[in-house]
Amino acid sequence: MSILKLIRWKNLVMIAIVQLLLKYALFEPFNVSITLNRFGFGLLIAATLCIAAAGNIINDIFDIETDAINKPEKVIIGKLVSEKMAYNLFISLNVIGVAIGFYLSHLVDKSGFFALFVIISALLYVYASYLKQMLLVGNLVISMLVALSIIIVGLFELIPAITQENQDTQLTFFKILLDYAIFAFIINLVREVAKDLEDVDGDHKAGMNTLPIAIGRERASKILSAISLLPIIAVIYFMMTYLYTHQIALGYFLLFIIAPLIYVSIKSFSAKLKSEFHHISNVLKLIMLFGMLSLLLYPIILK
Repeated sequence: MSILKLIRWKNLVMIAIVQLLLKYALFEPFNVSITLNRFGFGLLIAATLCIAAAGNIINDIFDIETDAINKPEKVIIGKLVSEKMAYNLFISLNVIGVAIGFYLSHLVDKSGFFALFVIISALLYVYASYLKQMLLVGNLVISMLVALSIIIVGLFELIPAITQENQDTQLTFFKILLDYAIFAFIINLVREVAKDLEDVDGDHKAGMNTLPIAIGRERASKILSAISLLPIIAVIYFMMTYLYTHQIALGYFLLFIIAPLIYVSIKSFSAKLKSEFHHISNVLKLIMLFGMLSLLLYPIILK
């Protein structure tokens, strides 16, 4: 159980669900040309989860000092799992993930895709050890990596299967996938700022330079409120462009995405307590989940 908490299994389950939805709710119902069979797709999920789990572990290793202040009750390394074991698990998961990535890249005849797994693995280490201490840089990098967990499905499923005859269809579905990746990027970026506000005390002691440390918690909370408007604008544009004739889809997006985002924006403007920012972070995680579950609507939207 300690290992499961260390790798943040709930986040990993969400990644797996999103990737499965892309294949079985977006691609297969419309007979889109895909590359991987079920075994190959399972390997893609496994590679993604291994590298993501390794990233979670190395992040906790470097966050021992800050977590001791920000969330002492959730500290695992040094209490439930030794630092040596955590490092060994980090290395093992990375090796497995990158090795699977190497195999998959050659399986789809796109050997250059192997570099993507290496780059993601390296970026997660650099993020944990250095980038997350820099003003907004770490927030942007980790949000980009979240988006990549979606884009990578299109790279391995759609791109290798492109022919002159199906090019338009493949690119249309890749664009839909890209829209979801952008949504994930923006929501995660907003959540990263909320988490920085929640963890400001421990981050300050560790010498980090997050947004609330650089400009103060009150100003940062106002910026959080402002940037939470970005996904509202983006989702409304998406709805008006693609969903305006589909009442069920419009209702879903209004109720489960737009309304919670408006709540986050209002709540962020006046939030001051650590518990309030923790609540905002959890709401944003739910918005992310509901956003990805909207993929189940596509058999209705595109029928």
